Amino acid sequence: MKVLYISYDGMTDPLGQSQVIPYLLGLKKFGHHISIISCEKPERKNDQPKIQNILNESGIDWYPVSYTKKPPVLSTILDIRTIYKLSIRILKEKNFEAVHCRSYIPALVGLRLKKKFGLKFIFDMRGFWADERVEGGLWNLKNPLFKIIYSYFKKKEKHFLADADSIISLTENAKQEILLWKTRLPQPLNINVIPCCVDLDLFDSSKISADKILVKKTEMGLHKSSFVLSYVGSIGTWYLGNEMLHFFSRLLIKIPDAKFLFITPESSETVLKMASAQNIPADSLVILKGARNEMPLLIKCADVSIFFIIPSFSKKASSPVKQGEIMSMGIPIICNSKIGDTDKIILDSHAGFVLNELNNESFDYAISQLSKLQQLNPSEIRSGAKKFYSLEKGIAAYNEVYKKLEN
Repeated sequence: MKVLYISYDGMTDPLGQSQVIPYLLGLKKFGHHISIISCEKPERKNDQPKIQNILNESGIDWYPVSYTKKPPVLSTILDIRTIYKLSIRILKEKNFEAVHCRSYIPALVGLRLKKKFGLKFIFDMRGFWADERVEGGLWNLKNPLFKIIYSYFKKKEKHFLADADSIISLTENAKQEILLWKTRLPQPLNINVIPCCVDLDLFDSSKISADKILVKKTEMGLHKSSFVLSYVGSIGTWYLGNEMLHFFSRLLIKIPDAKFLFITPESSETVLKMASAQNIPADSLVILKGARNEMPLLIKCADVSIFFIIPSFSKKASSPVKQGEIMSMGIPIICNSKIGDTDKIILDSHAGFVLNELNNESFDYAISQLSKLQQLNPSEIRSGAKKFYSLEKGIAAYNEVYKKLEN
């Protein structure tokens, strides 16, 4: 098929590089003709030539536009207009058969293209976006403007779901939730579950020797016998940094020389300030940023990895990218319940502990069981990643969506 792929996330963003480009490269190999429109952050402009080369080599056309942040709301409206005008211009050249929209902002454009030009419309929803904005504290419904915007997108959400030729959900949990909305949506809905997948060739512990791990740990000031807990990703909004640090403060009671490895884009000062509030010594922390090609080795330097996410309605649709990457490296996970399909996948894969409560009693119990976690089979954990998060399976699933729309 000839497909226009629209993303409000940039291809130069880490998410674009891990959760968009690999899929589209795979779909191109299946014979589909793909053009991308994406909104690129000005601060990542220097990364554009690298991405351009990758896409040029694969024969994917890329039309980057500038992402604008200010003024709020108005800048987003202007971005939408820019994307729509560009879509119409290249549609005349490319004769697209389908528009594949990553989340709600692109879907505003995609639905208009469907209605005006008859394109097949793929709503790749990525989660309950409007509810995420409210529950994450980004839209305060006490503010009349945000209340209007929220209501607008909840109405549009129904149209996206009702008019989509195919719907992509990140989780089975979200799919089942949507199917309960029978009085609001026509039935049956064509919903396909494709989680945030992982490149198993990149995240492969068999390619990392014990010597490499030892050298990296030494570089980071970690003793080879130290127990290392890791966290991968940003802090704030959804990720409960204070709770994870509180867990670590309880861990230090049992293992005083334990280290907490933060692999995060956040500043060291932000993490250290949060740790200080928990009376955690600065020398118990290692805080660094990691490029994508460095992530497998950094993850492998930990004994156990942790992430706590705010459980809420919108998180039924959440598929943490970090989960597949950590499991691919055979590292056990400690996480909390009620986040997408995370509970089911962790338990099914024997990949770690799922905590129902985030309190001292729950933390202390998990800490008392750390020896059992360390005895889990890394190969079995990786097998779980293959079963649920294989990029190859994800690409094949998207290919099936495209093939069905061709008929």
